Amino acid sequence: MMSFETQSAPGGLMWLSRVQGKYFEIQFSRGGEPDGGKISNFLLEKSRVVMQNENERNFHIYYQLLEGASQEQRQNLGLMTPDYYYYLNQSDTYKVDGTDDRSDFSETLNAMQVIGIPPNIQQLVLQLVAGILHLGNISFCEDGNYARVESADREFLAFPAYLLGIDSGRLQEKLTSRKMDSRWGGRSESIDVTLNVEQAAYTRDALAKGLYARLFDFLVEAINRAMQKPQEEYSIGVLDIYGFEIFQKNGFEQFCINFVNEKLQQIFIELTLKAEQEEYVQEGIRWTPIQYFNNKIVCDLIENKLSPPGIMSVLDDVCATMHATGGGADQTLLQKLQAAVGTHEHFNSWSSGFVIHHYAGKVSYDVSGFCERNRDVLFSDLIELMQTSEQAFLRMLFPEKLDVEKKGRPSTAGSKIKKQANDLVSTLMKCTPHYIRCIKPNETKRPRDWEENRVKHQVEYLGLKENIRVRRAGFAYRRQFSKFLQRYAILTPETWPRWRGDERQGVQHLLRAVNMEPDQYQMGSTKVFVKNPESLFLLEEMRERKFDGFARTIQKAWRRHVAVRKYEEMREEASNILLNKKERRRNSINRNFVGDYLGLEERPELRQFLGKRERVDFADSVNKYDRRFKPIKRDLILTPKCVYVIGREKVKKGPEKGQVREVLKKKLEIQALRGVSLSTRQDDFFILQEDAADSFLESVFKTEFVSLLCKRFEEAVRRPLPLTFSTRAPPPTPFRVKKEGWGGGGTPSGRALTVSVGDGLPKSSKPTRKGMAQGKPRRFAQAPTRAAPGPPRDHHGALRLQPWGPADAHGHGPPRSTTQNSSMCLTRAWLGRWCRRAAAGDGGVSGAVTSAPCAHSMQRKRSVGQRPVPGVGRPKPQPRAHGPRCRALYQYVGQDVDELSFNVNEVIEILLEDSSGWWKGRLHGQEGLFPGNYVEKI
Repeated sequence: MMSFETQSAPGGLMWLSRVQGKYFEIQFSRGGEPDGGKISNFLLEKSRVVMQNENERNFHIYYQLLEGASQEQRQNLGLMTPDYYYYLNQSDTYKVDGTDDRSDFSETLNAMQVIGIPPNIQQLVLQLVAGILHLGNISFCEDGNYARVESADREFLAFPAYLLGIDSGRLQEKLTSRKMDSRWGGRSESIDVTLNVEQAAYTRDALAKGLYARLFDFLVEAINRAMQKPQEEYSIGVLDIYGFEIFQKNGFEQFCINFVNEKLQQIFIELTLKAEQEEYVQEGIRWTPIQYFNNKIVCDLIENKLSPPGIMSVLDDVCATMHATGGGADQTLLQKLQAAVGTHEHFNSWSSGFVIHHYAGKVSYDVSGFCERNRDVLFSDLIELMQTSEQAFLRMLFPEKLDVEKKGRPSTAGSKIKKQANDLVSTLMKCTPHYIRCIKPNETKRPRDWEENRVKHQVEYLGLKENIRVRRAGFAYRRQFSKFLQRYAILTPETWPRWRGDERQGVQHLLRAVNMEPDQYQMGSTKVFVKNPESLFLLEEMRERKFDGFARTIQKAWRRHVAVRKYEEMREEASNILLNKKERRRNSINRNFVGDYLGLEERPELRQFLGKRERVDFADSVNKYDRRFKPIKRDLILTPKCVYVIGREKVKKGPEKGQVREVLKKKLEIQALRGVSLSTRQDDFFILQEDAADSFLESVFKTEFVSLLCKRFEEAVRRPLPLTFSTRAPPPTPFRVKKEGWGGGGTPSGRALTVSVGDGLPKSSKPTRKGMAQGKPRRFAQAPTRAAPGPPRDHHGALRLQPWGPADAHGHGPPRSTTQNSSMCLTRAWLGRWCRRAAAGDGGVSGAVTSAPCAHSMQRKRSVGQRPVPGVGRPKPQPRAHGPRCRALYQYVGQDVDELSFNVNEVIEILLEDSSGWWKGRLHGQEGLFPGNYVEKI
């Protein structure tokens, strides 16, 4: 669009002059996204195609074509330098600083491609532009009283005819003669009238202007086809039009431009100054009127049709009576204007023109050329000639039906401009206009050059001072009660979601709720008026905060929903790993997954062993067992790449001697794992298998750790992590499990260690609760659903884990029982031999694992210090009266969080006896459930 609608003039900076106005609409979807557009072009100054003022260039596309065309295009289109063409050499200006015509030509072609113009049509567009240039080089000479094409210019006649796809003889005929239709009575007759030189030149220029204008309309239509939506929803319109023009010599173009600006100023007055003050009166708002100049009287002076006729009506009348030459028509126009509007207070005449008192000031117009430029008639002969073109594209630009009878005068440039201006006003009146006033700081076209008097003059004639006075004295915002309530109802609970009382009272309630000062607003009959923008900004800010709070609530709920769903999926995946393979513990199957149980964010002494930005998936304190079954506390950390085992050692030398420091015991890369081994019981043991020494670990969070480890292993090596569930240890350290009843519990026996664990939940158990556990675990809510266990059996049925070979005949086990439960024995010999051989790459040892959790399984010696001397103070309180009590016959390890654990001969206070076999008691200050057949009353 810039190439075809803009011309340039040289100066200190690149100076672009639009010779066409645009009204373009940016179309939006219901969601507020721009998804289309539409352009309406107004007032293209076609006269600039054939004539330029001093120091002006023609339209950019001509110079771009001459500079950027390829050698083949130059040859096919007959392109020369700009000074060769009459339509370009009148102003003797061809270059403008800051303009690269060659680069702009490439951008123009690319833009035509983007809007969907195919390459063959692009070539025809350029061919038409070149044809207009060659058409301007046709000149005429006198042949008697008539015009003919000069003999030297006949070659100039052939090339434009070739480019336009028409016969050169017919082109010459239509440029030098015209067909006139006459009526005598009921008969019509066509007469060929030969033109003089002036008329022939006018016909040539009229054809050039018509071709360019129709080409421009085609490009606008192509852009609209590419952007416009089939249905209209919401749109924002932008009017981009030239401003008020005052030159040393002002002609017909300046007259038309200033008329359009006068009409736009009238809208500005109607919609701002006048309409606003009238609205205050209608709404009963206290108001002091502001005086302003209403320019409607100037618009009527120019466009009135009758009583008295306006300047444009007089101009059209003179053009309709013009004959062969237009030399005396301009003086005739001046005389008729003096007679029609000479007494008008905003009109004066002088010898060569007239003066109009515009809103921007007095402007003198030279009438020379007014009539000629106003005619702008494209005779039917020329339309018929173009319809005979061999090019379908050119015929498409002239779709008129010439056989249809026409009545009335041909339209003139002035009448077209007046109609377009009124259509533009009608379009703008349907909208709510906002104005951007551009101030011209100087006439030198240079930065930092400020002409104060010129700027003051523009501020004055644009009515900016009056507009500011009205805005200051008036109200920056006004809105109907219903719309105001609808927009700001969210600010108070009384108005949200709907105000059920009177709308006026609802608005007042809102304004009082936000503590707006009474002098900052007024209540009209149907609207509320807010004085300062700051008060409106306060309302908008409070509204945004409300929406932000609601958005955060929705966001929080959604994130919680996504997190819970992801958590449930992760817990389901973890459960599926052990499903039908391993018994589950009641208090772990529905447990939350936390991940970091060590709080590594606040443990820099542990973070030092990790990478700088290494993410932690799992961290917990675990038990690691050595070859002698000695448990050692270690910190187990899982990241996406490695497994870390961190221990603690005393510093043996140096300034920190004797202090305990964290030490990295093992760093195992994920891909180096060979697998993980677990038993089929509900114990917490697992073995990390690697090429070097395996790690025998115990963690109550094994399910969470193993599930995360499986996920990271599959991400690293693209295959599942090998998991082994068996009663026998994997090679080279096989072990076996015997299910013979309850063991004695945590006491070393020869080379073996006995671990006692009750039966777990079935292997097919899955999480039974959705969502995460809330609050602390329940205490003593009800007796366990499983039956109370029977009393333990004697020692002959003990489960033992022994070295590979014959079982130890002298093993000491717990007493036998009549029930069928499980216990586990780990031999020191097996574990020691297994650890040594694993470290040395030697053969294996055997062992057995029972289904026992180890938090209470390993009995440790307690060191008891010397008893302190009792202090002298208040007298010792009287002992509390004991209720019923019982003594433990056997050791019992609690299987759930609400069960008591006790050793043989410990005394338990009985709180409740239940027929289900589960009793409630208190031991060491803790209350819980325990099996009644494990105790005897005392």
